[in-house]
Amino acid sequence: MAHKSVTGIQPAILRWARTTIGLSVSQVAARMKRPQDDINAWEEGTSAPTYPQLEELAYGVYKRPLAIFFLPQPPEETTPTKEFRTLPDADMQTLHPNTYLQIRYARAFQMTIEELFDRQNPSGRCIWKLVSLDMHEPIEDQARRVHATLGIDLARQVSWRDDESALKHWRTAVEDAGVFVFKASFKQKDISGFSLLDDDFPIIYLNNSTSKTRQIFSLFHELAHLLLHVSGIAKFDAPYGHGVSVATGDIEVFCNRFSAEFLVPMEDFKQQIRNVPHDVASVSDSQFSKLAVRYGVSREAVLRRFADLGRVDPAFYAKMSAKWTAQKKKPKKGDWYATENAYLSPSFAGEVVGRYYRQQLSVEQAADILGIRVANFSGLEQKIVQGAAG
Repeated sequence: MAHKSVTGIQPAILRWARTTIGLSVSQVAARMKRPQDDINAWEEGTSAPTYPQLEELAYGVYKRPLAIFFLPQPPEETTPTKEFRTLPDADMQTLHPNTYLQIRYARAFQMTIEELFDRQNPSGRCIWKLVSLDMHEPIEDQARRVHATLGIDLARQVSWRDDESALKHWRTAVEDAGVFVFKASFKQKDISGFSLLDDDFPIIYLNNSTSKTRQIFSLFHELAHLLLHVSGIAKFDAPYGHGVSVATGDIEVFCNRFSAEFLVPMEDFKQQIRNVPHDVASVSDSQFSKLAVRYGVSREAVLRRFADLGRVDPAFYAKMSAKWTAQKKKPKKGDWYATENAYLSPSFAGEVVGRYYRQQLSVEQAADILGIRVANFSGLEQKIVQGAAG
């Protein structure tokens, strides 16, 4: 039996739903297994999808509630293009639909957090209100100020036993300073994280598919964005910011430089490499690894510091980066509850469970806020209480 076209759908809603997840007409047509002319006709209002087609568009392609397609006009929503206005158009055009979706999830979490905490950040020392970064001031002085504000000095940093412990401690410090840190496994592998600016509830999202050391570097790259008072997206960059526009490159290069100086202070680094051969090409992997372990960073981050000293040429940097990338092991699949807990901001998740214990939220409400099924709440609740995120 043939299905009739749905009436009452505004073409503008269909265009809005497509563009806000970063899809072209041809991509939608391919996913729907329909001619491009059909998609164009729907968006021009000369025809309309059937109800089954609309359901597929809503749930399968655009990831939106079905009811939204019957609104008289597109709802007001901050789009990634407006959110990340410092990024060049070329970078925005390469964002994967899953990245658009993760940004949408982050925005939803931000709105939920605002309500959950009664529009009052739980931190008594919001770092972005205490410290601002300036791209024209000495990077070393600014990194020291952020260290002092977070309350973690180099002696404590180098005492952490491994990169997993380091990530957990750094994440806790940033959360204690009022920034909510979430994770997700991005399908777009060249995105290492992003940040959403807000006067009271800024968010950092890290790509959990990357190594712990990369997540640590991205955490402080994104914190730098927030302390510059802009939202940002961290992509795996070519050495020395090559290929990035001047206007945007200044910000991205600065954020990389800040993260490098914050995690591997140059003054201490020079002391540690006094007996290392000047020719970096003759430095052994074990020497790179020893330095990386000291600071809780990757070998590539150590190589970057040698590059900052002018001791690495781009060809050698690219060669070693490719070599170390090839050596990385794929992460093993672990406990689902532990993974979901690691994805959630500890401050956010702890508040949800706390309100559930105080009977301010039902189990259904708590599960909905956490984005899980009610049947999974008990298992995740135990992980949250144990404080296993990191």
